[in-house]
Amino acid sequence: IGTTYVSAQGTPQITRSEILRKSISGLEGKEFVVFLADVPAGGVAALHYHPGDEAIYMLQGSLAFEPEHEQPFELKAGEITFNPAKHVHKAKNTSSSETAKVLNCMIVEKGQPMAVLVQ
Repeated sequence: IGTTYVSAQGTPQITRSEILRKSISGLEGKEFVVFLADVPAGGVAALHYHPGDEAIYMLQGSLAFEPEHEQPFELKAGEITFNPAKHVHKAKNTSSSETAKVLNCMIVEKGQPMAVLVQ
């Protein structure tokens, strides 16, 4: 199942593909969600949040993260970071040629989306 997000006009599209969604033993009403995000060269994941705590692991390329009320940082291939639930941020692939690929793992209330855009 893939979901495509359109960023600002003229910028490449971000694709998030859910690869696993399972109930968590002993945590009623919670599920574990794993998805891949592909951010094309020059692509921007507009201001958004994820409904659950997530681990973000860079598989390929790098992303410049801009979390609200925190210092921006770069996440490179082979690095991992933690993002708390509902922490608003945006991310940009600053490469002019390489797609950034990210593996996201999060724990959420059952039925929540992978990401929620902030207007």
